[in-house]
Amino acid sequence: MTSSTPAADSGPARFGLVGTGSWAGRTYAPTLEAHKAVDLVGIWGRRTQAAAELAAGHGTTAYDDVDALFAASDVVAFAVPPDVQAPLAARAAAAGCHLLLDKPLATRPDAARAVVEAADTAGVATTVFCTLRHSPLTAAWVAEQGRVEDWFTGRADWYGALYAPGDDAHVRATTPWRADKGALWDVGPHALSMLLPVLGDVRTVAAHGGPGDTVHLVLRHAGDATSTATLSLTTPPAATGIAVELRGTQGVSAMPTGTGTAQEALAAAVDALLEAAHGGAAHPCDARFGLRLTETLAAAERSLASGRAEPVPDH
Repeated sequence: MTSSTPAADSGPARFGLVGTGSWAGRTYAPTLEAHKAVDLVGIWGRRTQAAAELAAGHGTTAYDDVDALFAASDVVAFAVPPDVQAPLAARAAAAGCHLLLDKPLATRPDAARAVVEAADTAGVATTVFCTLRHSPLTAAWVAEQGRVEDWFTGRADWYGALYAPGDDAHVRATTPWRADKGALWDVGPHALSMLLPVLGDVRTVAAHGGPGDTVHLVLRHAGDATSTATLSLTTPPAATGIAVELRGTQGVSAMPTGTGTAQEALAAAVDALLEAAHGGAAHPCDARFGLRLTETLAAAERSLASGRAEPVPDH
C-alpha cells in the first residue's frame, strides 16, 4: 500500500473527482457526496466554470490544477472520455492515488496498458465501473455462474435508444467520443464484462455492422466456448432492452432484471475499491480487466475494418 492509502479506522477517504459532464453531475458527484466512507475533497474539469458550478452544488472545492487535486486525494474518480481518462489516471496513480475508473478504460490498448503499469508500479488499487458488475444482484449472478462448469455458449444484447427524439436524455448523454465510437465502445464493455468472467478470455472476435451504430459480435473464448453480443445505441425506442443468457449442460441461466440505479452500483464500486485499498482482495473488474476489455474491443474494431475474425492478444 502507498502513503495515500486511507487507514480503515481513520475516517472517510479523500476522493477527488475528475470530470464535470452529465455523468459526473448525475451519478458520480451525488454518489460520492452521499457515501459515508467518502470525503469529496474536490473536483477538476477541463471547463473551469463547469467545475466551479459542480463543486458549489456539492459543497466541495473546484481545482484548476489537476495535479493539485491528486495531491489532496487518497482516491481519484474519473468521469471523463476514455482517452482523456487514461493519461490522467496514470498520473494519478504515480501520485499515489487509488483509481475509480469509468468504462472503457481507454480505446487504445497501449493507453490502457500504461494505466495498469502505473498502478502496479505505485501499488494502488483500481476498479473499473462497469455498472452491472457492481450492481449487487447482477454481480452475484455473474459470480454464481462463474462457479458452474460446462457453459458452452452465451449471448449479451444491449439495445439502447440514446438518440430518440422527445426526451432530453439523449442531449445529456450524447458526447463527442460516444458519437464517434458508438455502441461498440460505449455498451460493449458492459456486455463483455458479463460474458468474460463466466466463459473466459476471448481468443478471436468477428464483428459485423448493422443499422445505425449497431454491431454484432461473434466471440470465441478460451476453452472453446462461444458467445454473441449485439450492441446498439440507435435502436427504435419500442425495441430497447438488455439481456444476458448462458447455456450449458445444466440448462439455461438468464441475468436477473431489476438491477437498481447507477448511483447504487457506483456506491458498491466505491466499497469494493476501498476494501482493496485497505489490503483486501482486488475487485475482479479492475484496471487489468479493463485492459482486457479494451484489447477485445480493439480487435472487434479491426474486424469491422477487415471483414474477418481478428485475434485478441494472448497474455
